[in-house]
Amino acid sequence: MEAREAAAEADGAVAEPDVLTDFQRWFFTMSRLKSFNWKFVENDLQRNKSSEIISEILKQTCLHPLCRSFPPSVRYRRLFLSELIRLQEAAGCDPLDELYDALGEVVGEAEGSECYKSYFLPCGGAVSLLEKVALISEGTTGLVTWEAALYLAEWALDHREFFSDRTVLELGSGVGLTGVAICRSCRPRRFVFSDCHAAVLQALRDNVRLNGLDGRAAPAVSVRRLDWTTATEDELREVGADVVIAADVVYDPDVAHSLVELLRLVLTRSSPPPAVLVCCAVRNPQTYGGFRRQLESRGIQPEVLDGAVSHVFPYDRLSHMELIRLTAADGLQV
Repeated sequence: MEAREAAAEADGAVAEPDVLTDFQRWFFTMSRLKSFNWKFVENDLQRNKSSEIISEILKQTCLHPLCRSFPPSVRYRRLFLSELIRLQEAAGCDPLDELYDALGEVVGEAEGSECYKSYFLPCGGAVSLLEKVALISEGTTGLVTWEAALYLAEWALDHREFFSDRTVLELGSGVGLTGVAICRSCRPRRFVFSDCHAAVLQALRDNVRLNGLDGRAAPAVSVRRLDWTTATEDELREVGADVVIAADVVYDPDVAHSLVELLRLVLTRSSPPPAVLVCCAVRNPQTYGGFRRQLESRGIQPEVLDGAVSHVFPYDRLSHMELIRLTAADGLQV
């Protein structure tokens, strides 16, 4: 290991432990295969004429205990293993039994509509979520993790004191990445996940339990159905949130009005009002701009929270992210 690491550094390559960590993070989040540092693997195989690097990668991915419990999709694992085999054969290295055994095991598995994705936390451990393979299924986009949820989770990990010992309400929780990460790392007193779609709520309950958030230990956790079009002041008062968060909820102009009215109710139901954060991946500037204008027309002031966040999770960072804190204009009343 030390000799290979020294050789890699002499070539100006990334040190092997970093490569192995990246392979693990990318693999368990099912990142695009082109994201992986295959060039490092290719160079190592050519230089050492040994499959040791592939053996180490397998230990961190397909042969890792996490993969036994919460495996990525069958297709993804098959493509990943096939690329390792291609590189090994191209380098003329001796066949690696565990590599072919792993592929044989995957080839024998049936494809499913669901898979697991696992997101490693700085505090140790991982958030593992059961998600749909398709981006849209059962008439909703809420059964997969989207980029703004990851960005908001990273912001939360950088600002843990913002959530510590507070009651947090999340709107449009989806499969639960942001909320689970906050519960596991930021020590909230209570966390309320919410959504409206029946299939999303069931997936959310399953993922909350999957990550050990059963209410028997802090924080207190609950999952609620919250319909933005019918939510009442009594419902919000019962939650008693100190912080309200939402991620990737501004994607449909048709629901923006209901969201704005709910946020207005959130900001005027109590004194002092809760802190409200909304994180958006601005894919359609027209849709997002319309949301911002509706906020302002209803007396809600958005403040953009600038500043970089720590890159904890691997995801596509090409989309423009905007995190805004919402406050009620002076004199705003229901």
